[in-house]
Amino acid sequence: MTDWTIVVPFRGSSAKSRFGPGDNFDLALAMALDTVEVALTVGRVIAVTTDAAAFAALGATVVPDPGAGLNPALSRGLDLAGLDTSRAVLLGDHPALTPDELADALGAAAGHPLAFVADAEGEGTALSAAAPHVPLAPLFGRGSARAHRSAGYVPLAGLWPGLRRDVDTPEQLAALASLGRHTRAVLAGRA
Repeated sequence: MTDWTIVVPFRGSSAKSRFGPGDNFDLALAMALDTVEVALTVGRVIAVTTDAAAFAALGATVVPDPGAGLNPALSRGLDLAGLDTSRAVLLGDHPALTPDELADALGAAAGHPLAFVADAEGEGTALSAAAPHVPLAPLFGRGSARAHRSAGYVPLAGLWPGLRRDVDTPEQLAALASLGRHTRAVLAGRA
């Protein structure tokens, strides 16, 4: 599957503040790199970030974060993607995501003009997607699952635990059975 363009944001300046005091930049970056690495197995990736080098080294196209919040950052990446391709927005905190899960979810999304995958709690959004020539408006933030549903995005039901589990707390990270190589390396270095 190579006809997808996947936009992944990484907002390094506010890297995982919910992980508590201290510098969590390395962990947040590792989770984003794992997410991008998986996304690159199924399509073109546009990383929207101020920390370009690590994402470019993986093979992602990098576009600068305009610094006006998450949805404007996503809009910048989507503008670069254009309307001629299937597009998806995938947040960069899915360290347990697998290529099969992402490919399956995008395959399910391909059957709809607009679709989304809710997070594990059902309140947030892990992924939103649009067919070619259908505008994709990012609606991320509190209550984003409800916002996407209200805007006509079709909710996708699938057993995608690595996709549905975005990581915002140490407890959520500890509960994951499998992690990507970048996240494992950072956690090993902290042990």
